[in-house]
Amino acid sequence: MIRSLFVTKLYEAIIADDLLNDLAYSIRSLAEDDKAGQRWSSEHRYAGYTSYASLNDLPRRDPAIGDLAKLLTKHASEFAKDCAFDLVRKPKLDSLWVNLLRGSGHHSAHIHPHSVISGTLYVEVPKGSGAIRFEDPRLPLMMVAPTRRPDAPEDLQSFVTVQPRPGLLLLWESWLRHEVLPGSGRGERLSISFNFA
Repeated sequence: MIRSLFVTKLYEAIIADDLLNDLAYSIRSLAEDDKAGQRWSSEHRYAGYTSYASLNDLPRRDPAIGDLAKLLTKHASEFAKDCAFDLVRKPKLDSLWVNLLRGSGHHSAHIHPHSVISGTLYVEVPKGSGAIRFEDPRLPLMMVAPTRRPDAPEDLQSFVTVQPRPGLLLLWESWLRHEVLPGSGRGERLSISFNFA
């Protein structure tokens, strides 16, 4: 008998197109108007625009993002239940930021400290957009473990890549290391990332 231990969950859902159109408009408007975000993106060599370090009130500032925040809270509650978290209250949206990533832009591997659940919603995904890649959290501890065959099942792979598409919502536990791989297209990939405490 073989049992699977220490499962890492990845939550996937699809968000309706009508909200995506409003969110795309909001992201482009913010990218045009948010001078502090433009400066931060330029100083940190972000290939496009992010409100990550400039705006912390987007759900109150923008009605479409406010609607999204309510929807995200429902999905985060479902995910928390599926993870069997022993919580006193439902997860609380702690931070949310928008991203406009151009062409071959990427984001190096990272985690989201001080959070419980993190995620991304893909709003617009042009052809050639970079995928998100998740890393097996045990990787640094594997010492002399052999590499896995390319045809190994997904749950045995050291890295799992998810190709973004419009409306795709992904949630994961915040300690899970992930990165955005470089794209090969020329368009702008619009997404919204967030953390729950």
